[in-house]
Amino acid sequence: MATLQASSLLSSSSCSASWRDVKATLHNPKLQPAHFSVPKLPNKDIVDEFNRRNLPQNFSSTQIEMKPKVSGFTRNDEAITSNSMAVKELYTILEVIADRSEMHKNIGTQRDNWNHLLLTSVNGITITAATMAGLAAVSGGGAPLLALKLSSSLLYMAATGILMVMNKIQPSQLAEEQRNAARLFKKLHAQIKNTIALKNPTSNDVHDAMDKVLALDKAYPLPLLGTMLDKFPGSVEPAVWWPKQLKSHHEKLGGKVERNGWSENLEEEMKEIVGVLKRKDTAEYVRLSKIVLKVNKILAFCGPLFTGVAAVGSAFLGYRSWAVVLGVTFGALATAVNTLEHGGQVGMVFEMYRSSAGFFKLMEEDIESTLKDEEADERENGELYEVKVALQLGRSLSELRKLASASSSSSSRNREAKEEFASKLF
Repeated sequence: MATLQASSLLSSSSCSASWRDVKATLHNPKLQPAHFSVPKLPNKDIVDEFNRRNLPQNFSSTQIEMKPKVSGFTRNDEAITSNSMAVKELYTILEVIADRSEMHKNIGTQRDNWNHLLLTSVNGITITAATMAGLAAVSGGGAPLLALKLSSSLLYMAATGILMVMNKIQPSQLAEEQRNAARLFKKLHAQIKNTIALKNPTSNDVHDAMDKVLALDKAYPLPLLGTMLDKFPGSVEPAVWWPKQLKSHHEKLGGKVERNGWSENLEEEMKEIVGVLKRKDTAEYVRLSKIVLKVNKILAFCGPLFTGVAAVGSAFLGYRSWAVVLGVTFGALATAVNTLEHGGQVGMVFEMYRSSAGFFKLMEEDIESTLKDEEADERENGELYEVKVALQLGRSLSELRKLASASSSSSSRNREAKEEFASKLF
């Protein structure tokens, strides 16, 4: 133990001695080593002489304006501010879209209930009126006949008025319009969220989103009166819920990308797909829409007509023998027609076909607007775009390519046949 204490004392004394030597070296300029030397600053005379020789004669020190060098960051700061404002505006649009989607969903449910309640009510009224007309025919005469006859006529007239309103507004078609609007607003909501998450939004993205919202509002209006869509148009056209001019402004990923996944074969494939959509899908759904519209017009005309004829027959009960036939038979026919039209939701089927035609028309315009960009790096990536088109058409990539190839060969055969026919004529 004594040995350890002695060694510790010796070590501490030696450490303190060495530290004293270092301090003495630092404070004594004569004992400082070369690497401890500190350079002296030039005095004012040397600085003035340097300025006199190197600076221009008309230069004045008062002209110097001490400002931080921020010129390299001004444009970036403005871009960041612009992007943050675009993000705020897009979030505001998202709130509006979410509210519109919920409103269309609620109104669609309400209008679907209208269809069921009005159909049940008008069929109940019609059947009751037909039953009263039959009872009046076997009741003999007097007060019972008069009461049954008046009641039957009034019920038929009420059914005629209700049917005219129902056939005008087509509740099942109204419900389908609101379901489509809710679905499309949800899709737009997801697209804007992806824009915010995957790229730096700009004012162009904000204007594009606003145009799409306004186009959807115009295609599927919320009010029932004043701006209601025509349920029996003179000509059938595909539904349109997008802006008139589709904008293809996909963001570049870094610098210029060579071809960006596009090739001449892919461009020709997309052109053939557009031709197939125009000749087959869009045209087929427009044709089906026209057929359903004709059927709906006939049913909408026959329903009120049959109840009106039945009301006339009920009014002549007890005076003419044919009155009971009109009152009972046309009442039964009216019930069948109303059930077929509104129970079968023919208006909803028409809107469904019309919207399907609009979907394929939108695909046509989207592909055409994409191909209009001459520079491939300005487009969406070609491989991803081909996958998206294939999935939208419910096909695999191999099936999509086979479809384009079959369309190309068919077009070439038709062109050769036309040329051969023209050569024979001349």
